[in-house]
Amino acid sequence: MHKPRIIILMHYLELGGAEMSLIGLLGALDPKKVDVDLFIYSHQGPLMQFIPKWVNLLPEVSVYSMIEKPMSCALKKGHFGIVAGRILAKWSCRNYRYKHPAKNEDIAIIHYVGNNTTPWLPKISPSTEYDLCISYLIPHNIGLNKVRAKKRLAWIHTDYSTVSVNAQRELPVWGAYDYIASISQEVTRSFLKTFPSLAPKIVEIENMLSEEFVHTRAKEFDASNEFTGSINLLSIGRFCTAKNYDNVPDIARRMIESGLTGLKWYIIGFGSDEALIRRKIAESGMENHVILLGKKENPYPYINACDIYVQPSRYEGKSVTVREAQMLHKPVAVTAYPTASSQINDGVDGVIVPLDNAGCAQKLTEFIANKDLQKQFTTYLQTKDYANRSEIDKIYDLI
Repeated sequence: MHKPRIIILMHYLELGGAEMSLIGLLGALDPKKVDVDLFIYSHQGPLMQFIPKWVNLLPEVSVYSMIEKPMSCALKKGHFGIVAGRILAKWSCRNYRYKHPAKNEDIAIIHYVGNNTTPWLPKISPSTEYDLCISYLIPHNIGLNKVRAKKRLAWIHTDYSTVSVNAQRELPVWGAYDYIASISQEVTRSFLKTFPSLAPKIVEIENMLSEEFVHTRAKEFDASNEFTGSINLLSIGRFCTAKNYDNVPDIARRMIESGLTGLKWYIIGFGSDEALIRRKIAESGMENHVILLGKKENPYPYINACDIYVQPSRYEGKSVTVREAQMLHKPVAVTAYPTASSQINDGVDGVIVPLDNAGCAQKLTEFIANKDLQKQFTTYLQTKDYANRSEIDKIYDLI
């Protein structure tokens, strides 16, 4: 009997929600049911070591690894087509933004990069026809044009209500896929407001996570000695606009000015907004209260050691880190970003606090004071299964 063969495409395996979700997906797949080839554009990131041994990791192809690396590096390697494509993408995106101004252009430019660099890329495993090609992260041009497959699945990890994209340019790419995987009902709704014609292609597949992986890594060392407050909050994520860490110093200042003592708010992560966040910390005088811990290859002991996990985002698809904190039975607070209700059952397994700084500070302060509610959440979380391993059956059904 023919065993279906799947290929999964991913940029790299740095610490991030989509990357952790992919590790969960690979862990849920059954090698008795499918063969899996994994093509990582750039073999980098601490999560590379957690690729299951039975998964066939295809060799890195140099030109693919240059898609997101500095253009100077691509020039040194002689990949002039990739450089030209990225320059054209930047110019095209700026031209579009000039006519259609928007706050968030990071998502839009990724699609322009996909359109303009894909023609310069070689085919992936050209002698193989796969039963299913899964493109796990935008842009999805590569899975469409560089892989031979009977069926194709593109994944959505973004809340499209928060970004402005060139829908006319993106629609042909999304529309050429057989299926589109959405991680929640709210993500589906926001995506279909931009691309209503794609509704028949949507398959909702929740993020799959390994509870054993999270608990095992959380016990690798004790991080409690690094937390020095009487109240230790923790947030994890890239230093970017979406995560809203630039507003954390002002929120913390308001909480302290309201009379809260002993507060320490730790942030694990890295990214382009680090200088902005540090400037905001200094402007608010919060150097002793908001502490950037930098990049941590294993953040789970820090989740284990904190008192409350906080996701202060402006927008999310569906935060993997929030789910991991719940797996470790931590009280969780998230801001009221558009998809928050798909993440938290407010008052049952966490709290949703206002997104504005004043409201967020007030509600977080109230939550910190409510020890009974925190214990109620912890007790509830100990009874729940957040792994979602049964979601893998939806992949098998597509094949």
